[in-house]
Amino acid sequence: MRIVFGLVLLIGMGLAGFAVYMVQQYMDGQNARLQQARERAAAVVQTEQIYAPNKDLTYGQLLRLEDLKLIRYATADLPKGVFRTRAEIFPEGEDVPRIVKIPMHVNEPILDYKVTEPGAPQGIPALLDPGMRAFPLPNTLVDDFAGEMRISDRLDLYWIGTLNGQQSSRLVKSALEIISMDEPDVNGNGGGRNVFLQVTQEDYADLRVLQAAGSLSLTPVARADDEGGDTSIQTDIMNALGIEAEEIVVAPEPEAPEICTRRERRGLNIVVIQEPCE
Repeated sequence: MRIVFGLVLLIGMGLAGFAVYMVQQYMDGQNARLQQARERAAAVVQTEQIYAPNKDLTYGQLLRLEDLKLIRYATADLPKGVFRTRAEIFPEGEDVPRIVKIPMHVNEPILDYKVTEPGAPQGIPALLDPGMRAFPLPNTLVDDFAGEMRISDRLDLYWIGTLNGQQSSRLVKSALEIISMDEPDVNGNGGGRNVFLQVTQEDYADLRVLQAAGSLSLTPVARADDEGGDTSIQTDIMNALGIEAEEIVVAPEPEAPEICTRRERRGLNIVVIQEPCE
């Protein structure tokens, strides 16, 4: 009897140990699956719906609802100025469109600085910031860079003319923004003509005078160059060739002797006589 009782006790203890083992295995499995679920949840990127073009849009084009679609964009990487709803992009109604200021491609987020306010007029005036003016560049001036420049690129302008009898060159305006120009076609041909710069009223007046007094030349500014050029840069043919002007020494003029006067009576007359002072 004792033997049977001992055997039953051993079997019970074995079953209990096996049950504990199975529960432990189950809990370990549950913990592992829970950890995997947490890792998967952490790896999921949260997104939001924002508006983007459903076709390429160029400057001066009307932005209408039929040109837009909703795309999903990572919430953590959302740029500033996106549009999430129709009411945000067309606050005055869908029949009051905006104007495209900066060209956009398909699926590129539409940002507030790339379009005008609703109802703004078309053309160059719609592309200007308040208080600014448009300065047209002659096509002959942009020939060297035609096809290489894009809207929102910035340019440095140099003046070349005669100054103080010498041919001189000087950087006169720096980092002027292109707000309008002919875009290349779908094959990348053409473009780069009819360039308009955004300038201040003072810049506009200066550039007109400089055009009349000489000629202008341009060069693109690097996109990462935030400081602009040094407008104190000036050179002439002597500096460009590294020739130092000869210093002309002017001999001092000899000092004239100091003259003294005296009066002398000669008969009835008084004579004034000048002679070197002693």
